[in-house]
Amino acid sequence: MTQFLPPNLLALFAPRDPIPYLPPLEKLPHEKHHNQPYCGIAPYIREFEDPRDAPPPTRAETREERMERKRREKIERRQQEVETELKMWDPHNDPNAQGDAFKTLFVARVNYDTTESKLRREFEVYGPIKRIHMVYSKRSGKPRGYAFIEYEHERDMHSAYKHADGKKIDGRRVLVDVERGRTVKGWRPRRLGGLGGTRRGGADVNIRHSGRDDTSRYDERDRDRDRERERRERSRERDKERERRRSRSRDRRRRSRSRDKEERRRSRERSKDKDRDRKRRSSRSRERARRERERKEELRGGGGDMAEPSEAGDAPPDDGPPGELGPDGPDGPEEKGRDRDRERRRSHRSERERRRDRDRDRDRDREHKRGERGSERGRDEARGGGGGQDNGLEGLGNDSRDMYMESEGGDGYLAPENGYLMEAAPE
Repeated sequence: MTQFLPPNLLALFAPRDPIPYLPPLEKLPHEKHHNQPYCGIAPYIREFEDPRDAPPPTRAETREERMERKRREKIERRQQEVETELKMWDPHNDPNAQGDAFKTLFVARVNYDTTESKLRREFEVYGPIKRIHMVYSKRSGKPRGYAFIEYEHERDMHSAYKHADGKKIDGRRVLVDVERGRTVKGWRPRRLGGLGGTRRGGADVNIRHSGRDDTSRYDERDRDRDRERERRERSRERDKERERRRSRSRDRRRRSRSRDKEERRRSRERSKDKDRDRKRRSSRSRERARRERERKEELRGGGGDMAEPSEAGDAPPDDGPPGELGPDGPDGPEEKGRDRDRERRRSHRSERERRRDRDRDRDRDREHKRGERGSERGRDEARGGGGGQDNGLEGLGNDSRDMYMESEGGDGYLAPENGYLMEAAPE
């Protein structure tokens, strides 16, 4: 395929010139010949210095030791600074501490965004305020988070000290105390080694707590808060338990209503079944009565020999016409043949009636299966013939209609589809 390419493209696939051989600049390591063989350090031991003349080894400082050393040095420097500032600190000669110390209130943990006017509005409710001094940083000029409020009356300061502690101002709860720099002997601020947040002076009596002389009322407040929290939790638990009981009662009522509904449905079904069975029994009893009546009519009309007894149970009359069958039985061969014909017709008719009863029972069973989707009235209308045809049974009840259908001629039956009298099937 490449022979068909043009020369300029075939030149691209042409082999290059072979690489010329050049001798190496130096020998390989395994080709070199060492003039001086390798040896140990034994010949050079005499050049080492005497260990007795060597200086003692120096030990380097570890990282932990260095950090501990720096911490100690920092503490020592701070102690020296505190001692120097303590010699110079005199709260009674402080130019920033003005006014009466026993009327001045100390407010700490103040929000940095809180203004002097906001503090005045919050603390004026305890009495008239004479002066408010908010402390700012000397380097940055930002607020330090605490202030001094001087009241005009000492009782107002005591009222604010008792009731304003823990008050929320601009989202933060402030800490309120009296000014202790000029009122408590030996008290030192936190920047000079004191605890600051405590309310006792001197290292021997200073205690570490949130800073209250009388902590019982704050402990009582905490206990009240805990009791209130427990009461809310108990109330919440009671509400949950009440809701659970209410939901269980609703479930019980719902289940009882469903059971009652199911029981009512079953009772209705049982009553329908009972009514159906009662109607079936009554129709059967009517059928038996009808058969008995037909048999008596056949006996009366077929031979005319045996008179039907009356409903009151009276005996047949003795003075019948000549040739009538008496109570003692037939009196001739003609009567015997007539009786045999009558019995044969009766057997054929009873067979037809049994077949008709069987068909009627089967139809009733089918209607019973369809009766769950309809009512008894719909079945009666279907049996009496739908489609608006008047067959003379519309005004009759169920019993009368069955009686009418069953009291038709023995040689035919009343069709349930259209109400017309149909011929009986041949034997």
